[in-house]
Amino acid sequence: MPSPKARSPAARSGGSPALGGSPGRYDFMSLTQPLSRSSPPHLLQRQASDPSTARLRASESPTRRRGSSSSTGSGQGLPEEDGLRLNPSFLRVALSSLLAVDLWMSKRMGVCACEDSSWGSVRPLMKLIEVSGHGIPWLIGTAYCLYKSDSTAGQEVMLNLLMGLLLDLVLVGVVKAVVRRRRPAHNRMDMFATFSVDRYSFPSGHATRAAMCGRFLLAHLVLAAPLRVLVLLWAGLVGLSRVLLGRHNVTDVMFGFWMGYCQYNLVEMMWLSPQTLQGMLGMEV
Repeated sequence: MPSPKARSPAARSGGSPALGGSPGRYDFMSLTQPLSRSSPPHLLQRQASDPSTARLRASESPTRRRGSSSSTGSGQGLPEEDGLRLNPSFLRVALSSLLAVDLWMSKRMGVCACEDSSWGSVRPLMKLIEVSGHGIPWLIGTAYCLYKSDSTAGQEVMLNLLMGLLLDLVLVGVVKAVVRRRRPAHNRMDMFATFSVDRYSFPSGHATRAAMCGRFLLAHLVLAAPLRVLVLLWAGLVGLSRVLLGRHNVTDVMFGFWMGYCQYNLVEMMWLSPQTLQGMLGMEV
């Protein structure tokens, strides 16, 4: 009986030396390495016909490795919808930039927000202008002029102005409740006669009222040229005081002027004629 040492290495390895090793070594040929020209023909044919070996060679190719590394490094394996979500639209970028500029300008222009601000000494004058554009003085003054007016034309004008002031309060309150933009951080809540909706900033009710009343006075009151200039100057100072006092941002005042300008057009469309006014007064009597 032959001894175990006498057995050939091929027999001990369970295969023939043609598997890729010499008779005295336990070498196994890797499927991912190409065979040399000196390899046996049947191994070359078997490796070329094996689909798994072909896939392994394709996966190990330099082009495939470069493509996989570049895709992994750039996209990080994100789905297409996530990649689209990471790219903001131009409109969103424009709005964000506008908001940043608005906040920066509003903070720089709030020079009367406190007594220790750079223009703190002008704060009492700005608060006086603030009161001149408040809704309560305008409502009381318009109602008093309506009561004291003797002519039908005067009552007509004052009644429509009163209707415009009430319309302004309703529309501004609705927009503020919908938008809910907070007032600037440097604002002090020491305003005259505030309500629950006044904690919001957009739009500026003083600016809407100044624009609407300014157009109304210029259109329905016979004023001399200096008085017309004073009306325009008052409306501009009311809007400017809102930013200087830190009550509103710049965009709040700008939108408020535009909204008040459009409100006057709405008042003109809903204008109460003398016949309607006489009918209302007759029903009251």
